[in-house]
Amino acid sequence: MNGTQSRREKLLKLLESSNHIISGSELSKLLGVSRQVIVQDIAILKAEENRIISTNKGYCLEKTCNNEISKVFKVSHSDQEMKDELYSIVDLGATVKDVFISHRAYGVIKVDLNISCRKDVDDFLFEIESGISKPLKKLTENYHYHTISAKNKSTLLDVEHILDNLGFLVK
Repeated sequence: MNGTQSRREKLLKLLESSNHIISGSELSKLLGVSRQVIVQDIAILKAEENRIISTNKGYCLEKTCNNEISKVFKVSHSDQEMKDELYSIVDLGATVKDVFISHRAYGVIKVDLNISCRKDVDDFLFEIESGISKPLKKLTENYHYHTISAKNKSTLLDVEHILDNLGFLVK
């Protein structure tokens, strides 16, 4: 085993033993490498099918981040309606785990979001509205998918109903 392999094993053990999200900066200090090395190691560990979740606050294993159930919803709405969509979901106590599209040329393009409160929504929308990023849905005429997680099936049903009532749910 080489040093890189050993470091990745230590990184995985740190995530396994933690019961909270660990920032990239904290991991880099603990392992004595740069944050960029951590990002690369996480990408490799994910490619090896380790269930690591990347959030805007750091990293955790799927089991650590939640004991929730999830469902994928296909939705469509305007840019102006993004706030309504996301607020509606998090106000019910659910989390928007990701956004993905099915592009005819590129295939599935997926991005982790892990939006679970109004502040997360506001931070995400700030990046979009300031021009730092553009919504993925722009590539597919506003059609996109979200994986939504919640503590129980009832909350997922509530999410489905509100998205349908708002006219965002694509059947």
